[in-house]
Amino acid sequence: MQNIVLVILLIIALALILIVLMQRSEGGGLGIGGGGGGNMSGRPPASPLAKVTWALGAGFMAASLALTVIANQDAATTSVIDRVGTDRPQADADDSPSTPLGADLLPPTPEADPTQPPSAEN
Repeated sequence: MQNIVLVILLIIALALILIVLMQRSEGGGLGIGGGGGGNMSGRPPASPLAKVTWALGAGFMAASLALTVIANQDAATTSVIDRVGTDRPQADADDSPSTPLGADLLPPTPEADPTQPPSAEN
């Protein structure tokens, strides 16, 4: 169920992005450059794209809340503390490596490699 709501949320987000990009810029974003007065003091009626934007925004918020509630219900059924006391399955003796892990990464001991470094001869 959580995956279904997540896919719906992603589809709404993509649609919201496309609708916002299709809208015409009205200028004066964030109230910058707008001088009050005259015929421009009132808001024009909302365009159909603006209404779709509001609907998609409401759907995005509803899907986000639904996803949060579903995730919270799934998390409430199990706890990390409940799993602490359980034993992990032991590995078979055949699966264990013949040498300790990382033994091949250590430098050779002097007993294992008695070669001497080359000497400088004049």
